[in-house]
Amino acid sequence: MTAEQVLALARAKGVRIATAESCTGGLIAGALTEVAGSSDVFDRGFVTYSNRAKVEMLDVREKTLASHGAVSQEVAAEMARGALTRAGVGLAVSVTGIAGPGGSEFKPEGRVCFGIAETGRAVRTQTVEFGAIGRRAVRQASVSHALMLLAEALEAL
Repeated sequence: MTAEQVLALARAKGVRIATAESCTGGLIAGALTEVAGSSDVFDRGFVTYSNRAKVEMLDVREKTLASHGAVSQEVAAEMARGALTRAGVGLAVSVTGIAGPGGSEFKPEGRVCFGIAETGRAVRTQTVEFGAIGRRAVRQASVSHALMLLAEALEAL
């Protein structure tokens, strides 16, 4: 799914979009805003690389971070919900993960958690194990996956 296709679906459905990004550092918002005219459906992107930023900008609870860690479906859910609420849009996607190098036995390199929040619906989350394919490749794969999640959510409306 391309950014152009996501934007066309959002236009057709009359839905505005926001992003909440950690490991991708704004690449999803960048992909969407690379398309001319995207401002009619793309509202804003939150780049919340640090835990403090997640708490301050997206209302992620410190308790959630302490209990589950930044790379978790729980944090991805709170990031997506926070972006939806803070931006006042109809759809938000979040991403938090370990692009690498590094990781641990419990949270390996290439693990990325996603969240999708829609007005009036429960937040959905997903974890994808991209593997140790390199920092750039994990980040690019995360952008592609986030665009696919946005498209699926829009198609279901």
